[in-house]
Amino acid sequence: MALLLQLRTVTGLRGKADRIAKAVFRGLSFYTRVLENCEDEARFDETFRWPVASNIDGNEILEIQVFNYSKVFTNRLIGTFQMVLQKVVEEGQVEVTDTLIDDNNSAIQTSISIEIRYQALDGTVGAWNDKEFLETPSVHSEGDGRYPLETDSLLSSHQQGLDISPGKSNQQSAERSFRRAGKGVFSAMKLGKTRPSRDDHRKQDEPAVLEAEDLDRKALLQGLEPDTISLASVTAVTTNVSNKRSKPDIKMEPSAGRPMDYQISITIIEARQLVGLNMDPMVCVEVGEEKKYTSMKESTNCPYYNEYFVFDFHVPPDVMFDKIIKLSVIHSKNLLRSGTLVGSFKMDVGTVYTQPEHQFYHKWAILSDPEDLTAGLKGYLKCDIAVVGKGDNIKTPHKANETEDDDIEGNLLLPDGVPPERQWARFYIKIYRAEGLPRMNTSIMANVKKALIGENKDLVDPYVQVFFAGQKGKTSIQKSTYEPLWNEQIIFTEMFPPLCKRIKIQIRDSDKVNDVAIGTHFIDLRKISNEGDKGFLPTFGPAWVNMYGSTRNYTLMDEHQELNEGLGEGVSFRARLLMSLAVEILDTTNPEINSSTEVQVEQATSVADNCTGKMEEFFLFGAFLEATMIDRKIGDKPINFEVTIGNYGNQIDGMSKPILRRKKEGGDGNEEESELLQNSSEDEGDEDGEMVSVSSSQPMKPLVTDRNYFHLPYFEKKPCIYIKSWWQDQRRRLYNANIMDKIADKLEEGLNDVQEMIKTEKPHPERRLRGVLEELSSGCLHFVTLADKDQHHSSRTRLDRERLKSCMRELENMGQQATTLRSQVKKNTMKDKLKLVQNFLQKLRFLADEPQHTIPDIFIWMMSNNKRIAYARVPSKDILYSIVDEEMGKDCAKVKTIFLKLPGKRGFGPAGWTVQAKMEIYLWLGLNKQRKDFLSGLPCGFEEKKTSRGQNLPSFPPISLLYTKKQVFQLRAHMYQARSLFAADSSGLSDPFARVFFISQSQCTEVLNETLCPTWDQLLVFDNVELYGEAHEMRDDPPIIVIEIYDQDTVGKADFMGRTFAKPVVKMSDEQYCPPRFPPQLEYYQIYRGNSTAGDLLAAFELLQIGPGGKSDLPPIDGPTDMDRGPILPVPLGIRPVLSKYRVEVLFWGLRDLKRVNLAQVDRPRVDIECAGKGVQSALIQNYKKNPNFSTLVKWFEVDLPENELLHPPLNIRVVDCRAFGRYTLVGSHAVSSLRKFIYRPPDKKAQHWNMTAKQLNGYLAMTNRAHRSRPTGEIVVNMEPEVPIKKMETMVKLEANSDAVVKVDVSEEEKERKKKKKKGGGGAGEEVEEEEPDDSMLDWWSKYFASIETMKEQLRQQEAAAAEAEEKEEMEMAEGSKAQAKNKEKSKAPKDDKKKKQQSAPELPEKKNKPRIDELKVFNKELETEFDNFEDWLHTFNLLRGKIGDNDDNATEEERIVGRFKGSICVYKMPLPDDITKEAGYDPNFGMFQGIPSNDPINVLVRVYVVRATDLHPADINGKADPYIAIKLGKTDIKDKENYISKQLNPVFGKSFDIEATFPMESMLTVAVYDWDLVGTDDLIGETKIDLENRYYSKHRATCGVSQTYSIHGYNTWRDPMKPSQILSKLCKDGKVDGPHYGPGGRVKVANRVFTGPTEIEDENGQKKQTDEHLALAVLRHWEDIPWAGCKLVPEHVETRPLLNPDKPGIEQGRLEMWVDMFPMDMPAPGPAIDISPRKPKKYELRVIVWNTDEVVLEDDDYFTGEKSSDIFVRGWLKGQQEDKQDTDVHYHSLTGEGNFNWRYIFPFDYLMAEEKIVISKKESMFSWDETEYKIPARLTLQVWDADHFSADDFLGAIELDLNRFPRGAKTSKQCSLEMVTNEAELPMISIFKQKRVKGWWPFVARDENDELEVTGKVEAELHLLTAEEAEKSPAGLARNEPDPLEKPNRPDTSFIWFLNPLKSIKYLICTRYKWLIIKIVLALLLLVMVALFLYSMPGYMVKKLLGA
Repeated sequence: MALLLQLRTVTGLRGKADRIAKAVFRGLSFYTRVLENCEDEARFDETFRWPVASNIDGNEILEIQVFNYSKVFTNRLIGTFQMVLQKVVEEGQVEVTDTLIDDNNSAIQTSISIEIRYQALDGTVGAWNDKEFLETPSVHSEGDGRYPLETDSLLSSHQQGLDISPGKSNQQSAERSFRRAGKGVFSAMKLGKTRPSRDDHRKQDEPAVLEAEDLDRKALLQGLEPDTISLASVTAVTTNVSNKRSKPDIKMEPSAGRPMDYQISITIIEARQLVGLNMDPMVCVEVGEEKKYTSMKESTNCPYYNEYFVFDFHVPPDVMFDKIIKLSVIHSKNLLRSGTLVGSFKMDVGTVYTQPEHQFYHKWAILSDPEDLTAGLKGYLKCDIAVVGKGDNIKTPHKANETEDDDIEGNLLLPDGVPPERQWARFYIKIYRAEGLPRMNTSIMANVKKALIGENKDLVDPYVQVFFAGQKGKTSIQKSTYEPLWNEQIIFTEMFPPLCKRIKIQIRDSDKVNDVAIGTHFIDLRKISNEGDKGFLPTFGPAWVNMYGSTRNYTLMDEHQELNEGLGEGVSFRARLLMSLAVEILDTTNPEINSSTEVQVEQATSVADNCTGKMEEFFLFGAFLEATMIDRKIGDKPINFEVTIGNYGNQIDGMSKPILRRKKEGGDGNEEESELLQNSSEDEGDEDGEMVSVSSSQPMKPLVTDRNYFHLPYFEKKPCIYIKSWWQDQRRRLYNANIMDKIADKLEEGLNDVQEMIKTEKPHPERRLRGVLEELSSGCLHFVTLADKDQHHSSRTRLDRERLKSCMRELENMGQQATTLRSQVKKNTMKDKLKLVQNFLQKLRFLADEPQHTIPDIFIWMMSNNKRIAYARVPSKDILYSIVDEEMGKDCAKVKTIFLKLPGKRGFGPAGWTVQAKMEIYLWLGLNKQRKDFLSGLPCGFEEKKTSRGQNLPSFPPISLLYTKKQVFQLRAHMYQARSLFAADSSGLSDPFARVFFISQSQCTEVLNETLCPTWDQLLVFDNVELYGEAHEMRDDPPIIVIEIYDQDTVGKADFMGRTFAKPVVKMSDEQYCPPRFPPQLEYYQIYRGNSTAGDLLAAFELLQIGPGGKSDLPPIDGPTDMDRGPILPVPLGIRPVLSKYRVEVLFWGLRDLKRVNLAQVDRPRVDIECAGKGVQSALIQNYKKNPNFSTLVKWFEVDLPENELLHPPLNIRVVDCRAFGRYTLVGSHAVSSLRKFIYRPPDKKAQHWNMTAKQLNGYLAMTNRAHRSRPTGEIVVNMEPEVPIKKMETMVKLEANSDAVVKVDVSEEEKERKKKKKKGGGGAGEEVEEEEPDDSMLDWWSKYFASIETMKEQLRQQEAAAAEAEEKEEMEMAEGSKAQAKNKEKSKAPKDDKKKKQQSAPELPEKKNKPRIDELKVFNKELETEFDNFEDWLHTFNLLRGKIGDNDDNATEEERIVGRFKGSICVYKMPLPDDITKEAGYDPNFGMFQGIPSNDPINVLVRVYVVRATDLHPADINGKADPYIAIKLGKTDIKDKENYISKQLNPVFGKSFDIEATFPMESMLTVAVYDWDLVGTDDLIGETKIDLENRYYSKHRATCGVSQTYSIHGYNTWRDPMKPSQILSKLCKDGKVDGPHYGPGGRVKVANRVFTGPTEIEDENGQKKQTDEHLALAVLRHWEDIPWAGCKLVPEHVETRPLLNPDKPGIEQGRLEMWVDMFPMDMPAPGPAIDISPRKPKKYELRVIVWNTDEVVLEDDDYFTGEKSSDIFVRGWLKGQQEDKQDTDVHYHSLTGEGNFNWRYIFPFDYLMAEEKIVISKKESMFSWDETEYKIPARLTLQVWDADHFSADDFLGAIELDLNRFPRGAKTSKQCSLEMVTNEAELPMISIFKQKRVKGWWPFVARDENDELEVTGKVEAELHLLTAEEAEKSPAGLARNEPDPLEKPNRPDTSFIWFLNPLKSIKYLICTRYKWLIIKIVLALLLLVMVALFLYSMPGYMVKKLLGA
């Protein structure tokens, strides 16, 4: 459905002006082109098309406005025409001429003439009363009432809005208007015609959803606000109604399936809270099939390992990412027994790879027991996991003292969005049946069987196997059937959500010898579930999945078997499988549950046949319009093409018999029969007459195109194919996917535009981005409207419903976000927003991928001799027809260019890059009953040829098309130049020529020898090109041109170097050859070779129709034809670029590292520079060995270059070696592809100067909190002080140029204050602060290093926090949408205030932290080079390359092709230069633009290399460790520090410095390598890093010796440069011609126009104060980058982290090395001794632990006689990681109350590293170890309480582990001691024994009960006393209760002696203690009884006495 408007003319206009018209319907507006200088009549003659989704209502309105167009101001409205569409709806076509009305609704004399057509919803075949179609229109029209107009406004793929912003860009638009060209990267924008734009002007504060037309009217009244203009598509195809071609895909090679290198590194750090008592745990790390184990730790529940494992793989990515990483903790494994599993954790490699940086760092894995679902968590395992592919670089967070990650819950090893409490779930995968299986056995056997037994069987025995999360299950085997029926379900039990992304389902053929896969399908769980709050569990089907793989003909050795395993793109349909999947979360509390996790297989109920949809008859039509570029290898035999869909159409190896359909499936018997007959008989009855599928073209003999390719003679006669097939009707799935795909395609195109605009520096890319976002939001809203009308038919699965809901939610949300984002896009936020929009694109692509298949893909095979040669695969959704435009496949009813490729592995590498054939093919797929329009998209002008049966049936498909219309054209290909081509010869150059193909003709340019940047400057003319079809269609849709670049070889055929496509600009014979379209401009087209880019081609193409007048009407080809080059036409004048005169100056410095050429060493090299045919040669180096530098430094040449910098040719650098007898050999070459960075533009001096200062002044005033009054001279005051640690942000983060002032703080005051505070004890924190003030004598270089690392981590945290905050803000803004717009404005005003805030907030840091004041250095977590731009500030390094580039990705990397380096520089500028530059003082004309360059004579330098440590080394030995040592090489010096290797360490601390004397330039490449020491055999290289010292030495950044933070002359921070800061400063000022430094009174120094202040006193060793200027000078140096003109950042005192690489494993890091290099020239005063950075020696300590008492220990034993509970208690303790130093108390026998008295002393001597908080132990790893290995383990004291048994093993009762750095203070009494002390550590005050020295208290012993809950099993009173080794010597103490300083014997009750020694006593104790109260009670009761008895006994007597008064 569509509304078409043809706007013809507007007449009666007044005056002379540029006119433009705009047409609006349903909120979507189109603009015409601008008609320049027209007077009374404007002839537009343009057609617009609105595709509409819902029927047009009779009272909707079409509006046309006519404007006077203005480039600068707003367009002025002339008048408006509005028309109600009633008549159009009734009649379908109306022509109108009417007057316009102005703003006041009064008619004006201007009139307009238009024609309108309306194509309503129809398009049918034959009679059709089919129900489905009658419903649709009504469904559509419901939409009108409910949705406001603008959501209905359809942006279809054919018409995108417009172009260019007002102002500047109009020039370009005019020139380029109506151009269409191929889709290169550079030519991305020009695929369509560009049109002058209208802009959507939207005021900031209005709501975002306004009707488009209101906007425009408002904008016209209000004028522009540049921040709101958006630019619609630059690739607009507006007037192009016959858009009959779709874009070809340029990338050729299938990338999947090719093996790559991967390295998985896993560090197991420690485990905590393991469930179980007193276990000996070890960890098994398993990746795929490989297993590795850690060492075993004895009797601990929290073992510490810190072991590193590396697994290397070389497999395809798909295989890699499906591998499972499994970490399991095993308890007490030894040689004899396999141990018991405590718990395990599984995750697939893909999950790790999708993490940021491809890694999890320091995360806790939750262990669970797969055998027991009801059990909870089994402990935590802390690890790092990283997956590195080739070329990924992993940023490892800096390894320092890791202390802050005790928060387990916050750092779980789970991807974002996965809840920490994962539950168990059952995955039910139901396998129902399959069909269409191929034959899997040879038929010979079958024939034998048939002959013998007479049975005829299907030759396949299928079963299904499912792989998920490392487990696999399989169904039963169905014997001999192509249509197996299983109805079985496979049940997996796995944690949910699972950390494995894919389920692999494979149909296999069971065979006695080996089972092979028939086909494989992967289900991605992310696509069949949604984790959002409105999400759903994974669900799938019941639905069919299609499986693809190798071709169906059975061979014993199938070369494409891998395709059936799911690797690579399948080349043929294999089978389809009906299956479903459901997930049920288990309730583990339910006792009935089966707790095993084994895979189970059971029967399942079958599904109804119609559950997957109603069977429908589909019709596929195809027409072959062209088949060219057929590879000559197959050109000699007849060729035909076969099209198949599923098994339909497959004539050779489809089925041994046709698919039998069950009757019930189709609904009526008729269809079943027809299908049975389909392949077998010719005379089947059908309402279409007898229609038999024709699936292949007739074989034809190809004709020769040129020496590489043939073509088939499809001239006026084009063969067709048509196939009928039956599938379940699930088109809706594909329709929804198509809508989303189209939105995504459009978004991608828009983003390419934006990037293109940024790249080519076109104005206003942000406007284009706004346009893209507008299109996106309207597309999304539109999807919601369309998808909402989805009919609810019975066959929709749950996944269909849920997916639809979630897609609608996502897209609605995306639409809103896009609207919000649009309002936030500004020039400065452009980059960030672009990233966000990229995310939208990925999300859309993800959503559009439909997991439940429907119709299989279409395969087009080229056959020769009944053999399959090459294929193309077309997804069925791309060619699926729908009546709604948006739902149509993007290639349906369009001509698509398809390149056929070789199947499987044959298509890899060079074989796959040569095109097997290029086809223009037209495809249409839809329901048979909708087939009326199947020919509508073909180029017009043909007659249909049908088979004899279908002659007079109108709807019968043709068997071929006969074109009667033929147009003749001339194609002109202007081949100007190419750049950055592929090196195809061993010299590292190529001899390129280009071959241009158009239809069936081809021509070549000339061959240019030895260049990668050929300038052919050649016009190729193709005469008499015949195109079939209507002329007007040709104009808009010409066929594409293919350009291939080859390398000419003297022998053999030319090598393929790359390919690109282009679309010509077409001129019809009735058009003028004049601007804006002609002559065409040169454009860049990206050249591809396989999947990788291989250069750019600069060319233009025009296709000119030869009219009735013949060629004489064509524009003349001017230009000399027979120049020196022979009869070669140059590119004509209007097209070749405009040139100007430029001068190129070249600085020749020297050559380095030249390798041998043809085994001879290079001796006398010379450099030749060439650019655009001109060039210059360097001086000859007379003896390369002696001095590789050039004698003449600067030379220049003049050359004509294009004015447009983007068209500048590359500059070629070649090095040749001059041999004897005048021979030259090429050593290597380098092409500088872009000269931009070397172009010098003279500055506008005066303006700039003032600009700078003023800008910076404002910067400072905004920055400093107290505004300085600026000095009248324009000076700027910058205050310095030795920075308090507040300045974290400033010191490290480089501020912008205009914000460098620093807050002034009077240091001495501050220091005094802090000292005072400390003395007072600063409130309650007194005792702790005491130790904080470090004593200078204690500090060393390492203190500085660790403090710096803390700072670095702090900064990283701040950055992350800031990023997170920004992101949150973004989210908030997205959510709040338009509310945020107003705020945004303020934000953009306030960046400076932000800085102020930063500074205000910064000083709060020290108060919180109380950090000791240590001078710091800068730790770079990367190489210094990356931070300082490779030190190429004036000296550039160009790599010289030689040799071919490898054909497949694996072999030759760029590194291997480097044969040396040229050092020098280039400066390009336009002639003539302004005078003032050459007249400057000290200008030396010999040096041109390279003034002030040092001499390049040899110079002697002392190089001092400091190596601090290495981290994460790749293990080199079998035991998973390495024995690393350092090797350094510089020139002839080779140092191997082999004696000092470090045993079995992957994180060795070297702490060494090496001094080497070197002479630059001969010895300038420093190599620092880490080798692995081996006792026998040679040492292996682990990795090495190379540093170019020369560039560092000469750099302006002064990388010779880093500038430290403060200047001091003694102590750990001594200034180490022989030049003092003041000397360095004077030298810098002199070299940079900067005025200064002038030291003034009061601690001020002035340099240029900056004034710095700072302290002026310094203390020497004896504390004497002296006056000095050094601090001031240093303050200037640390802010040298702020000095105008001469300033640049100076390298600070630093440690750099360099990746170690190993040439055998290119591109994969083998570890990192922390180091730095100092260089001192030998002609200067010698530097002091090297800083001592040797590793800190651990300090010896002794820990004395006295166990006084225990209490409430659980009672374990029962007494023999009394059944009494008691325990024989003893306490065991140890400190080091293993138990080799465990100590036990004596036994307190028979404690009945759990009380034990010991008074027992343990003594643990240990070596401790304060800085790292680790204990160091050295021990032999095993009996066979050669030497001791050093381990570092955390300082943890373990105390355990045991029950001693005489005859059986002792029982473990409980334990407590105290981390000596952080443990809870002991309770004062046993009562106060509780479980809280262990579980609730976060809230308790923690103490460190290293600060407290002596601690006494009660601590709880804990263990886990049956339910895994922690419980207290006892309490211990202990005293910890820490002494240094010296103190311990002075006051010795004995072990246990021995001398010296003995402890008194414990006072134990007697029972603790054994009862048979003293039975009575024992009984006394037993009875007394236990029955004491009972006995007392009984005694009391007896007494009472006696009393009562006596009373009763004596009572009567007394009574008598009383009574009788006796």
